[in-house]
Amino acid sequence: MRVLGIESSCDETGIAVLDTETGHLTQRLYSQIERHREYGGVVPELASRDHVAKAAPMIMQLIDERGGVEAIDGVVYTRGPGLMGALMVGASLARGMGWALNKPVLGIHHMEGHLLAPMLSTERPEFPFVALLVSGGHTLLVDVEAVGRYQILGESLDDAVGEAFDKTAKLLGLPYPGGPQLAALAAQSGPTRLVFPRPMIDRPGLDFSFSGLKTFALNTIHKLSPLTEQSRAEIALAFELAVVDTLKIKCKRALESTGRKTLVVAGGVGANQRLREVLKQMTLDLKAEVYFPAMEYCTDNGAMIAYAGGLRMAAGQQDNADITDVLPRWSLEDLPPLST
Repeated sequence: MRVLGIESSCDETGIAVLDTETGHLTQRLYSQIERHREYGGVVPELASRDHVAKAAPMIMQLIDERGGVEAIDGVVYTRGPGLMGALMVGASLARGMGWALNKPVLGIHHMEGHLLAPMLSTERPEFPFVALLVSGGHTLLVDVEAVGRYQILGESLDDAVGEAFDKTAKLLGLPYPGGPQLAALAAQSGPTRLVFPRPMIDRPGLDFSFSGLKTFALNTIHKLSPLTEQSRAEIALAFELAVVDTLKIKCKRALESTGRKTLVVAGGVGANQRLREVLKQMTLDLKAEVYFPAMEYCTDNGAMIAYAGGLRMAAGQQDNADITDVLPRWSLEDLPPLST
């Protein structure tokens, strides 16, 4: 089955065609970073307009490369969660193509795409496992029994971890997107005497909270102002260490409480090198395994939607003709399992 995947949940337009039998993948990705940089964050209206301008030409170019529309067996798209207007662009394109070509169409959960992204690599995890999903909009710990069988173990009660990175980077005067910029600044610091709190590690459970950490960073900046380059780097390092340590502690707790021996880390923050190194060592100490998606699949992309959609279409799932909405808020636990 050749599946066309469309990802348009936020500020990246991702298009991919995946052959589920051979694994042959062709993809395109357009990032809107430069358009949103001057505003210090994503402007939803601008994001939607860019998807309108870019998505259809990208789809046609990719389809032509793969043998034309006749070679496509189904169309999948990100139905949610995400920005309402951005989601509607991808959904409208997918449903219009499905109607015009008489092909099945299926809406895919954005975070399920991230969760399954490591399956696009040669070395892939086996079910069951614990997944840490960390992005600009989500921080989730999920017990994954199989595709569609998800139990949320913990989530952020306020800012997502990627959002906290971006906001703290902005406080330090770093350009958008702030997460990679903050990590790069932290790498320039030597040992720091600054110690930031590890939020919510002193209470049971697996929920997260990062808004207080951002406030602690703001207070530290005021205390040390005027900032030198060294103090900026030390603040960045102290913040990054606190976030990574918090995620490590909660991941360790999740593995121990579930008895799982495999951890999957996905989402944009999964590209953070310090987080990767710390979680590799933590799982090694536990005699467990950890899997990360390839760097190109950490951020939003069409390949992960095509892969998740291919699995579900192969199991016979597709949208009913009367489905016309998108789901800006959508729990992983609401997804149906694959047919057995």
